[in-house]
Formats: sequence, structure tokens, C-alpha cells
Amino acid sequence: MRKLLVVIIGLALFACSQPQDGFKITVKLDGADGNVMLEQRGASQWIGIDTAEVVDGVAVLEGEVDFPGVYYLSVNGERNKAVVFVENTSMSITGKADSIAGIQVSGSASHDEFKTINDKIQKISEEYMAIYQEARTASASGDTAKASELMKQVEDLYASVGVIQEDFVKENPASYVTPLLLSQIQYEKEVDELEALVSNLDEKLDSVPAIVDLKTKIEKLKTVAVGKIAPDFTQNDADGNPVKFSDIYSKNELTLLDFWASWCGPCRAENPNVVDTYNKYKDQGFSVFGVSLDRDKDAWLEAIEADGLTWDHVSDLAYWNNAAAKMYAVNSIPSSLLVDKNGMIVAKNKRGEELGATVAEFLSK
Repeated sequence: MRKLLVVIIGLALFACSQPQDGFKITVKLDGADGNVMLEQRGASQWIGIDTAEVVDGVAVLEGEVDFPGVYYLSVNGERNKAVVFVENTSMSITGKADSIAGIQVSGSASHDEFKTINDKIQKISEEYMAIYQEARTASASGDTAKASELMKQVEDLYASVGVIQEDFVKENPASYVTPLLLSQIQYEKEVDELEALVSNLDEKLDSVPAIVDLKTKIEKLKTVAVGKIAPDFTQNDADGNPVKFSDIYSKNELTLLDFWASWCGPCRAENPNVVDTYNKYKDQGFSVFGVSLDRDKDAWLEAIEADGLTWDHVSDLAYWNNAAAKMYAVNSIPSSLLVDKNGMIVAKNKRGEELGATVAEFLSK
């Protein structure tokens, strides 16, 4: 009898130590009616994970994930969705259907980590947006000095968000929140910085898609790093004539390869600076080669005309699938490279005053 009792206790302890096969999320949202949906963001569409009917104010979502990760909760698939880190455990979600962004999630250690850092970032974001509005008001009233001072504060606060994210990545190499933060800060990093961050990660994150994609991107970025010869490509101009990149840069001392699009607000905001730099240095051997990620030809041509972009332009009108953009591992725009007449990449992503200063320094050598 005593031996049997020991066996039973041992089995019970063993059972308690086993990880749960999948997740079970109990959702209680005041005012929810219909279905609660759990989805994942795909490349071009939402991917359904599970849907549960709300019965007596409660919906229960069930399934299994390969590892903790970012998922999105909504009521009846509505546009407003809440971020949830789902892992294979029992979880609960409470809140209000009409303010789903404010849900409370319990039972997921990964979500707790995400919420802690996201709350910090949200607080800073609210602070710099308030100062940004002050800067706009100052600018509208003609107080350019105050507007400039306030915008410097905005830039500093915005930069501090990146520092918080990077510090988390460095200090939490095994966290499943780390891939999300890495994917957000990657655009401001040079390839050697990215590689250093990724190489420090715990091996358990190797199969996370965001990390797999990032490693692939790093290998591509190495081929278009400063000091490398820019990969050559050919795309058609607005008249359907093929234009080879090497035929452009070989005619100039320095060429800006500029990835942009008519629908990209930051690109259009940067265009006046590119125009000024081009006009100032075009007689000294500087030129621009525009590659558009547009898919609407008319919108592309209208933007060229409206912004006064008088240099060579090409596009395959394939949007984010633009062949040249893929070759250069471009996944955010504006994105640019400065290439000398031999095709060597001498600088990347220089904008604003920094672009003009870099061009001036190169041409003065």
C-alpha cells in the first residue's frame, strides 16, 4: 500500500511538471456579442488561429503555438485589435469590447514582459506627441526658434524609445518579446550592429520566424554594406525603356540610389531636401537615381512632377515586391545609398542636412 501511494504521488508530480499541450484563453469582454477571434498577421492578410462564440459573456479560445508570440484579439474580426502574447498555458483576458486596446491579460509570462516595456514606450510616445503638437503651434505662430527647440526634444524622446528597446534585447536574449523588439529597431541599425545583437540571442529563438527572416536579411545586407560594390540591376523608366543602374553611376562622381514611393509620406517629406542637394551639386558630378515602390503608374508620375524630381526614375510597379528593393534588402522607405562612379557603396541612408554634408565632403576630396 505504501509503495502504491509513492507511485501515485510520483505520477501526480510528474503530471504537474509537464508543459501544457496548448493554450486555453478565457475571454470576458463587457459588451462583447458574437464571436471573439484570435489572429496572426500574415504577409498580406490576417491568418485565423481560433474563433469562439461569446456565451453568457464568455468565450474560450483554444489551440497550440510552436512558441510564445504576438497574436491579435478582436470581436467579430473588427479592425480594432489588441496585441496578445500567446503561449501554451491557461490564460485569461478581461476588459471592454468597445475599448479592446485596454484589455488585461493574465497567465502569460511573455505578455507580462511585453506589457512592462510597452507601457514605458507608450508613456514616452504620449510625451513626445504632446511636445510635437506644441512645436506645430509654435511654428504656425511664427516662433521658429521655439519650434526648433521643441522638435529637438521630440527627436531625443523618440531616440530614447530605441534605446529602451535595444537595452531589453541585450539584457533579455532568451525572451520571446525580443524578436518583436528587434524587428522594430532593425531599420536604424547597420548590418554589423544587427549581427551582433542576433548572435547574442538564445538558441531557442532560432526558429522564431522574425529571427529567421532577420538572419536572411543580415546576409543580404552584407552584400550591400558600405565598401561593397552595389549590385547592378535594370528596370524600366516611365516610357518603358530599360535603364541599367551601372550606366547611371558610371557617368557621375557620386549617385544617390533612392528607394521611395508616391504613397510614402516620409519619402515625400524628404524629397525637397534631395532636390536641394541635387540642384546644389549636380554640376559637380552628383546625381540621383530613383527607384519607386509604386504600383500605380499615374500616381508615380504625378509625384515626380509635383515634387520636381528631375533625375532618372525607374520602377517595375511591383510595390514591396520591387525586384531592386528585394535585392537591396529594402523593407522600409525612404531608403538610400550613395555610390561612387566605380559602383562602390560609400554611405547609406543619409537624410536631411546629413545628406548634403556627406555629398559635399565626398566631392571635395
